[in-house]
Amino acid sequence: MRPITIGAMQALTRQQTILLVVLTLLWGFNWPVMKIGVTDYPPLTFRALSMWIGAPLLGLGLLALKIPLKVPREHWQALFWLAVTNMFVWNSLMVITVKALSSGRAAILGYSMPIFSAVFGALFFGNRLLPRAWAGVAAAALGVLLLLWHELTHLSGRPVGVVLALIAAATWAVGTQQMRRTKIPVSTLALVFWMTVLCTGVLTILSVVFEFSQWKMPSAPAWGSILYNGVLIFVLAQTSWFYLARSLPPVASSISVMMIPILGVFSGAWWLNESLHWQDWAAMLLMVLAIAAVLWPARAPAPAAGP
Repeated sequence: MRPITIGAMQALTRQQTILLVVLTLLWGFNWPVMKIGVTDYPPLTFRALSMWIGAPLLGLGLLALKIPLKVPREHWQALFWLAVTNMFVWNSLMVITVKALSSGRAAILGYSMPIFSAVFGALFFGNRLLPRAWAGVAAAALGVLLLLWHELTHLSGRPVGVVLALIAAATWAVGTQQMRRTKIPVSTLALVFWMTVLCTGVLTILSVVFEFSQWKMPSAPAWGSILYNGVLIFVLAQTSWFYLARSLPPVASSISVMMIPILGVFSGAWWLNESLHWQDWAAMLLMVLAIAAVLWPARAPAPAAGP
């Protein structure tokens, strides 16, 4: 396989730009939405209910669009592992993290994924990172550390949530690399549907095993959060993400959405009165620089001299 060089790449198309903006807004605001949903409700059950709403809607949409859903039997195992790295681990661990930590800090930890993606891509997937891309990764890493500044002094009561979030981010990074390289001969939307169906089953089992005694009727705010996740996250945002993950190089598709935790931090501060500090503002600048370092179009090479 020819190595991918990251750091000099084409500009985003109009469609990719629109999807990226929609994705950023939906996922960014979802962090405080999820925090509201799981504050007084078991997190795994919350996630399972959201997926029970999202999976059928996604399936009906694909049927209406007449998109083939059949996956050849020889690719079932590959589909299962895509679901593990892209959905099982992320959805189960991050919803627990949101309950344990503030919504903004959970978003920051979750979106350390691009750092893992860049390093894993260079070490294990044959990517070559140009100096500008490494600078972007370093800026993103520094931004994460700045935003975690105050969390690092309070980990004694919440270390499990932090560890789970980093495991989820690292696993999602592997999934992003695998998603771009998958050879399964079906559309991205069909892959998203089957991964969502598989993950719905897994989350349901986990909910029964670990939270059955906590089951209750969701409150009105919890129902609003469940519907937001089921309709907007698992149908619209999720399909947008996997389209970008397959059509853009992994570091570009992941660092390009680093504004999501920024939006999560500031929407949580506005909506849930979560504290902001100077580190938050400095990190925002670093994240913007990281995005520019990776996505800014490279200068076209000078034409060769004539004979």
